[in-house]
Amino acid sequence: MIDTHAHLDALDDAPAALDRARRVGVDRVVAIGSGAASARATRAIAAAEGGVWIAAGVHPHQAADGEDARAVVGGDVVAVGEIGLDFFRDYAPHEDQRRVFEEQLELAAELGKPVIVHCRAAEAETAAMLDRFAGPVVLHCFSSPELLPVALERDYYVSFAGNVTYPKADELRTAARAVPADRILAETDCPYLAPQPVRGARNEPAHVVHTLAALAATRGDDPAELAERIGANAARVFALP
Repeated sequence: MIDTHAHLDALDDAPAALDRARRVGVDRVVAIGSGAASARATRAIAAAEGGVWIAAGVHPHQAADGEDARAVVGGDVVAVGEIGLDFFRDYAPHEDQRRVFEEQLELAAELGKPVIVHCRAAEAETAAMLDRFAGPVVLHCFSSPELLPVALERDYYVSFAGNVTYPKADELRTAARAVPADRILAETDCPYLAPQPVRGARNEPAHVVHTLAALAATRGDDPAELAERIGANAARVFALP
């Protein structure tokens, strides 16, 4: 199994967390570096651990920090991200977010890499900006049903996190049923958004098994077959071995 989006540098026991993940069958992780310091720490973890691949970028919350996106991303990533727009929080001016998002879309196109997109309270503008990007798109921690028609029309990958397991997340489960089998992904977004069976605890890669189980149940899929399908989807979009 694979966790397609984990902030391993935010875990104070990342090696132990990865061991726990392997014990439940989660043997691959796409680890996210958000900004220069996070990317350095994430690269150090990946160098010491097997089965960890790096994605890096400047998060929309960091858009006003003067980060050098090209330096953050480097040449060893499987994707540029997470990047995007977040108008729900006021961590960075919207114009800075737009500029940095556009710069990183251009960088991903230059590098021939997919993008991992963060979108919150900015659905229409995110969709408009992505329309100019021809490469693969992963909508991370999908929580914007308004984006589903766009995702389906443009063949985006849609990644579900632990919030799809929450009792009131009916809209997300409806979306999960609509995503084609060759475009669905699962993630933890750890240390955030622990799935319902461990809600309130710190999240970590092992917990993606709960999200996979919930997705299989809501879609009527065999859990093992869905896990295999998600692994194949991740290998395709991120060019994993």
